[in-house]
Amino acid sequence: MTIEIKNMLTDLNQAEVLVTGATSQIGQCLLPHLQAAGITMTAISRQPQSNTAYIVWQQSNLQISPLSISQSSLLFHVAPLPLLPPLLTHLPNNAPLKKIIAFSSTSCFTKANSPDPKERRIATQLTEAETALITICQARDIAWTLFRPTLIYGCGIDKNVTFIARFIRRFGFFPLVGQGKGLRQPVHADDLAIACVQACLSPKAINKAYNLSGGQTLTYYDMVKAIFHHLGKKPRIMSIPLPLFKFTTRCLSGLPTYAHLSAAMIARMNQDLCFDYTMAYHDFGYQPRTFSDTDMGF
Repeated sequence: MTIEIKNMLTDLNQAEVLVTGATSQIGQCLLPHLQAAGITMTAISRQPQSNTAYIVWQQSNLQISPLSISQSSLLFHVAPLPLLPPLLTHLPNNAPLKKIIAFSSTSCFTKANSPDPKERRIATQLTEAETALITICQARDIAWTLFRPTLIYGCGIDKNVTFIARFIRRFGFFPLVGQGKGLRQPVHADDLAIACVQACLSPKAINKAYNLSGGQTLTYYDMVKAIFHHLGKKPRIMSIPLPLFKFTTRCLSGLPTYAHLSAAMIARMNQDLCFDYTMAYHDFGYQPRTFSDTDMGF
């Protein structure tokens, strides 16, 4: 695969590789894959970082700073998708951007009809950003590939799997609404990083969008149980009535650690959130790992 990546860059006339959101979960996994292939890249982050032999760090706030592109370029946009269309709109018409691989989320589907207005706004922003990205790329003749992952984990900074692990460590148990029977497909950030590389090498992935789920489908209950086992703890999972859970969530949401919690999120414990990655498998060989037997990153 390393030789193939280098050949791909040769075909792009020694393209400049840009990675936005380079310190995100996916970015942390993507940079080592590119570096191992001997690829020099510009990594963009809001916080200052130290340069290495292959990574030139650029401190930039993408909400207010433009992209700087001076030569034929490949962009991995692993920062929030709504930031990308404005960046592309403000690029000079002659900017030599050739290919974009960007990340949306299956939240554009699962939160579209949420009772929580904040979640509906998130879904709308993602959908509008996807449409804008495709429209701009078509107008500028930029090849694009769009990924919509499910629940991401693996680097210890997510607000789902890692949050559950931290709650278990602190309190020794985990609360569920009902039986927690909703199906989940957690996807490891490194599998998404590998998908970025695979999609670059596959002509079939050009100008397509893919839902990328993990390699194992399990209930929310079983996902929590697997996290207990990964922590070396006996599962202590308590079923709590929804009204009590909603009240507790409202009380905790004022604290930074629990600010992301919402009643709608809790209700989804018993909803199936599953997506098929068959098209990604056939187009570029996507084969994600299972959840229960992998490193969860904490």
